[in-house]
Amino acid sequence: MTVSDSVIRPRIAVVLAAGRGTRMRSELPKVLHPVAGRPMISWVLDAARAAGCRRIVVIVGHGAERLRAAVAAPDVVFVTQEPQLGTGHALAQAAPAIEGAAQLLVLSGDVPLVSPRTLEKLVAPSAWGALAVAELDRPERLGRVLAAAHGGLERIVEAADASPEELEVRTVNAGLYALPAPEIFSYLDRLDDHNAQGELYLTDAVGAAAADGERLELVPLDDPSEAWGVNTRRQLGEVHRRLLERHLEALMDAGVTVLDPARTVVEPQVEVGADTVLHPGVSLLGKTRVGRGCTLHQGAWLHDTELGDGVTVKPYSVLDGAKVGPASQVGPFSRLRPGADLGHGVAVGNFVEVKNSRLADGVKAGHLAYLGDAEIGPEANIGAGVVTCNYDGQKKHKTKIGKGAFVGSDTMLVAPVTVGDDAVTGAGSVITQDVPDGALGVGRGRQRVIEDWARRRARHEES
Repeated sequence: MTVSDSVIRPRIAVVLAAGRGTRMRSELPKVLHPVAGRPMISWVLDAARAAGCRRIVVIVGHGAERLRAAVAAPDVVFVTQEPQLGTGHALAQAAPAIEGAAQLLVLSGDVPLVSPRTLEKLVAPSAWGALAVAELDRPERLGRVLAAAHGGLERIVEAADASPEELEVRTVNAGLYALPAPEIFSYLDRLDDHNAQGELYLTDAVGAAAADGERLELVPLDDPSEAWGVNTRRQLGEVHRRLLERHLEALMDAGVTVLDPARTVVEPQVEVGADTVLHPGVSLLGKTRVGRGCTLHQGAWLHDTELGDGVTVKPYSVLDGAKVGPASQVGPFSRLRPGADLGHGVAVGNFVEVKNSRLADGVKAGHLAYLGDAEIGPEANIGAGVVTCNYDGQKKHKTKIGKGAFVGSDTMLVAPVTVGDDAVTGAGSVITQDVPDGALGVGRGRQRVIEDWARRRARHEES
């Protein structure tokens, strides 16, 4: 294949994802097991898209319906491999979905560390095809790659079929290929299953092309971990950790301080601004966005949450689907649930829970409060033990607290109810009616004092 051929031919990814993953001991299709917050196959699909593949053919088998539901997209076509007779047989199933000449990027759905840069390097050579190789200290079950005198591929030997001498080779097949279509399909048609596993190997087809004089470039991986496949739960954990490490390294290079990377979890979709400090035990998940100059202390757990610049999250706070404005403080031991929306300079403290509520600029809720379905005006103060009683057993109701209001400790606000601007509620009140602007609302039983109570009780107990 000439250089002009590689430019003209459309780029199509074929992702092999039909394996059962029996060593995972799971009913879940192997490629749907999550790594770094997403199904492992999603990382492969994204790499293919970033490398310019406008169409992706996914070969499915075990759990096909679950796979279709999980990764369906306009650019994805699903082809069923049944029965599953090996990687060569799997690629052959893609032939009806490939129209005309194309350059195929053949990928494995259980090799999620592959990068777009590697795929671009695979399609760059002017050879007939190319495959990625890696030098590993522990090749284990991966196929060994034997190079020809000219530096290209001579043949690939699967580990199960390799001799003791061949098993000493540390150059392994990463399972990533750039191959021409329809040419590769003629080699797939000639495969047999005369091997240790009784399968039709894609590697045999590639080796046959090399034996026919077709040049297949060997493209070394810059990062050997891109060759890591997932067949066991241990390998799943290793790949998960490597994806996190990559992202943490990129964040640190961009100006984020990570005090203990081994104890910090930041999923790759998360964005963190420069001069932010992440203490040990922090977890940032999903679509979380953290601004510049923030400090997140030990045990902070954030999911799908947005922090403005200069936010401090104190230890062991949980923020899920929340939005926190600049210069605000959360925690320690606070919980912000979905719909929590904090303005500029808000302080939410010990054991305060906020759900589906807007706290305007400068609001303070320091201790032991529940604020659900509430709208709280600027500079309002929420005392310890305040509860918005938002649920009547059938419906949720809204509480409104005005600008500069002071809600006394242990106030129960029975929604729907409004506390006006600059209004005050007495500590221990149950507020069931609106409190006008500037008014004092008190709703509690009158105190009684019974003199000499302790002495009389003691005498009664003695008798």
